[in-house]
Amino acid sequence: MLALVGVAIAISVWPADDRGPSTIGIATVVDGDTLRIGGETFRMQGIDAPELAQTCGAWPAGEEARRALVRLIGSKGVRCERTGTDRYGRTTAHCYAGDTDLGAALVRSGMAFAYTTYSVRYLFDEVRARFDGVGVHGRGCADPADWRAAHPRKG
Repeated sequence: MLALVGVAIAISVWPADDRGPSTIGIATVVDGDTLRIGGETFRMQGIDAPELAQTCGAWPAGEEARRALVRLIGSKGVRCERTGTDRYGRTTAHCYAGDTDLGAALVRSGMAFAYTTYSVRYLFDEVRARFDGVGVHGRGCADPADWRAAHPRKG
């Protein structure tokens, strides 16, 4: 565990990803890691929240992650800074409500996992959430990628 913390601390001081053009507006929360502002869909870079239908026992993990994001945003406008495009054509971005990095807040509270396949930005936040046993880490939830593999979409 100490080795992971050491790696996470070293990673947390790396420079942030390059900032792309920003979109600012009132966001509609699609799920725990996806927002819409205007007609554009933003997949939050570096996090993977439980799928809407994902449960951990009787706990509705996906719905709870969505509700957590709604609470974090509240009545604030959201700023999403583009980082690229994912394989589904969605814009990837780091999104903020005021000064709150929404990805960091979700991972830190255990409502999302750090998606280290694409970014290590939130790894330290996940190490802390695991240590504290909060959210998905206190309920034995499957990683969303594993859950998606076990529950492929039909159609």
